Amino acid sequence: VQLQASGGGLVQAGGSLRLSCVASGSILTFRLMGWYRQAPGIQRELVATITTGGNRNYADSVKGRFTISRDNAENTILLQMNSLKPDDTAVYYCNAVSDFGVVYWGKGTQVTVSS
Repeated sequence: VQLQASGGGLVQAGGSLRLSCVASGSILTFRLMGWYRQAPGIQRELVATITTGGNRNYADSVKGRFTISRDNAENTILLQMNSLKPDDTAVYYCNAVSDFGVVYWGKGTQVTVSS
């Protein structure tokens, strides 16, 4: 299984970006999918997750600003990021956990928010 993330870029504070993660197979085989991020010198942290049933979980730092969603037909999860802050600058990684507990990571996409 491969996860391909895209949508990162450079944006000013207050702006928006939308990240996409496309899986090479059906995402219905993943009980959990999500986004993590890692800034330089900081441990990778959870941003948002979504279950097969659509239950969502967000880091406190992004609640009210980020929205995670999934499109099962397109084997894609999305992360809509609004009201971006410089502290959101990081490499964002797509993550998936299969029904058997196998964890997959995609290559990251850089998000840079300028002040």
